[in-house]
Amino acid sequence: MSTFTGTARLARLAVRRDRVRLGIWVLGTPLIGYAIAESVAGLYPDEQTRLGYAETAITSVVARAFNGPIAGADVGAVVVTESYLTLALLAALLSTFAVTRHTRQNEETGRAELLGAAPVGRYALLTAALVVVVGANVLAAGLLALALVGTGLPVAGSVAAAAAVGGVGVAFTGVAAVTAQLTVTSRGANALAAATVGVAFLLRAAGDVLGERGADGTHLDSAWPAWLSPLGWGTQIRAFGAERWWVLALPTALLVAGIAVAYLLAERRDVGAGLLAARRGPARAAAGLLSPAGLTWRLHRAALAGWAVAVAVLGLAMGVAGHEVDAMIAENPQAAEMIAQLGGGAELVDAYLAAMLGLFALTIGAYVVQALLRTRSDESDGILEALLATAVSRTRWLGTQVLGAVLGASVLVLLAGVTTGLGYGLAAGDPVGWAVELAGAALLRLPALLVVAGVVTVLFGALPRWSVALSWTTLIAFLLLGQLGPVLDLPPAALDLSPYTHVPSVPAADPAALPLLILTAVAVVLLALGLTTFRHRDTPR
Repeated sequence: MSTFTGTARLARLAVRRDRVRLGIWVLGTPLIGYAIAESVAGLYPDEQTRLGYAETAITSVVARAFNGPIAGADVGAVVVTESYLTLALLAALLSTFAVTRHTRQNEETGRAELLGAAPVGRYALLTAALVVVVGANVLAAGLLALALVGTGLPVAGSVAAAAAVGGVGVAFTGVAAVTAQLTVTSRGANALAAATVGVAFLLRAAGDVLGERGADGTHLDSAWPAWLSPLGWGTQIRAFGAERWWVLALPTALLVAGIAVAYLLAERRDVGAGLLAARRGPARAAAGLLSPAGLTWRLHRAALAGWAVAVAVLGLAMGVAGHEVDAMIAENPQAAEMIAQLGGGAELVDAYLAAMLGLFALTIGAYVVQALLRTRSDESDGILEALLATAVSRTRWLGTQVLGAVLGASVLVLLAGVTTGLGYGLAAGDPVGWAVELAGAALLRLPALLVVAGVVTVLFGALPRWSVALSWTTLIAFLLLGQLGPVLDLPPAALDLSPYTHVPSVPAADPAALPLLILTAVAVVLLALGLTTFRHRDTPR
């Protein structure tokens, strides 16, 4: 029997298990790219506005750090600058999560051991996961290229831009293949892979911040740290500029190296074990673990701490960037109109700050979904069944999970407002005043997050098998409606489907109590419905 026996069947099984997730990934990538390309074409219709954008992208340190280098003043170059980082990070994270789910998680749950009793080769499980994830990246990149061409962009630049995004996903597929061999748990493997993505982002940002203006004055040449990052390789392809196709060899090489190392490590460990020894816990459990609330805090504190650090860093950066808003778009009235639409006000700086707080609220919605979907993981892994065999009721257990997610989201939105206010206030001369004002403005976004929590709770209670896919799909829909709806002039009925649409854009607009009360009431109804449906359904093993 070959070490790869059964790979094809395991690949089909992986596709069947992830058909919804893969469908959202493969179809969502080109849809996001198409929407951004269409909006950019309307915002920067002539060469003068694009030259102004290119000048801002080159001279602004914040723009360099968060958007990366610009390859020129063409429409396509602006589209890549606006969309690359979002699409590349999604490809990186989705790739690492998918590889871990079909390798380390299968070992953690015991499925790999059962499969090993059949005529399945030692490398088959890992190889099947790699085939599926690499195939998803290639297919998503191909559809993205077609979507960009469909907006009227040149074929060569569209293919290069799509290949840059797909290359990032392929590179981190190799990284995840290695991290899956190191830890005992899928959570640990995902954490290592996510940390690698964070380091890659920092290296790319450092290389772009230290870069220099190109000879033609409309593009940025990155410094050497960007070449150490898979995220930086995508920008070095220079889509819609002087394309450098040879750069695509770098993510391919990292994939091949990652696969080789993963196979080598797999030979040196037992099934279910990791090369990094699991840290032993204390001999006695803390008293707080005797209650559902204490257990919830213990399970979520690491994720909450990571989110808090990321939110604080981004909040300070976005706040400092607010002081540059007037200068950044002085020659671009279209960009000013877009910020006013997103922020909901005429005062440009206030509209910018409101838009940033809105972005934070959308992002923190991902934390709410992530935290609440742990309930589904506990149920499918059999942990919930053991918990419910004790004196803990269903309502108390799920209510504690919801309360933990909501409190965590409250901490994060408050931290986002405080750090954004501090960043802007340090540049404007009143850090305390702005921190207090934006903290209050950020907390007004909490009712929308309560609605997100209510939707996830209802899906978990009523449709547990579909709750993961539907929850993330709903959040992505809210993201697209909230950020691209105003730019694409979608009808009000479509925009009203997102709870974020009804949140007052403070500080750009006056706070209104009625929409917040309605959102809170909707959230309460959804949460009550979710608790009721969960209490009356079976809990499968």
